Amino acid sequence: MNPGIQDIFKKSLKKEKPEQKAKLVLVDYREKNSLVPSELMALKTPIEFKELKVADYVIEDIAIERKTFSDFISSMVNKRLLRQLQDLQQYPKPLIIIEGNQRDFDFNINPNALKGFLLSISLSYKIPIIFTENPIETAEYINLISRKKPTSMSLNISKKNLTKNQQLQFILESFPKIGPKTSEKLLSHFKTIKQITNASKEELKTILGKKSEEIYEIINRTF
Repeated sequence: MNPGIQDIFKKSLKKEKPEQKAKLVLVDYREKNSLVPSELMALKTPIEFKELKVADYVIEDIAIERKTFSDFISSMVNKRLLRQLQDLQQYPKPLIIIEGNQRDFDFNINPNALKGFLLSISLSYKIPIIFTENPIETAEYINLISRKKPTSMSLNISKKNLTKNQQLQFILESFPKIGPKTSEKLLSHFKTIKQITNASKEELKTILGKKSEEIYEIINRTF
């Protein structure tokens, strides 16, 4: 090859970005019996065994519940999983990893019930699910998560083509447990968002009932 052409190729090559440093992964001590921690160590992911009250792996604000497919089914049947899902929601970024192939397990459960439960986790509990083949792939995902560079996201999510009234409702619906009907009732009663935020707990209770305690606390919470 012409030396000049070689130089052009050398100059055009991009330098590879250095690998993002892995964050510490807290591992529940009961996970010692699985192969995932040893695979993480092989990937040079820093880990620390602890007694975790929630989840099997915690990386800063991310909580990961790992289940083999058979364990997932059994915890679903005995309803233990429902409590675990509620506990996971304490973290800003919950995640479930289901490990193994369902074809490898013989379980007596209606396929539609399983699909419905998986949909419920994603839609009702808003917890994403990752399926992996084995502990090696599980460790690879956890390693990638630990090395993911944090990104700042705006909390101000905008919707296009909203009317002026819809804009007011959109703001109120960002509060927990306030849907379209409740936001409409609040605006019909108080007229403006300013009047809502200035309302007393007793005034809010006339529209929100038991929800008023939580909404009043959020309105008056210090950042």
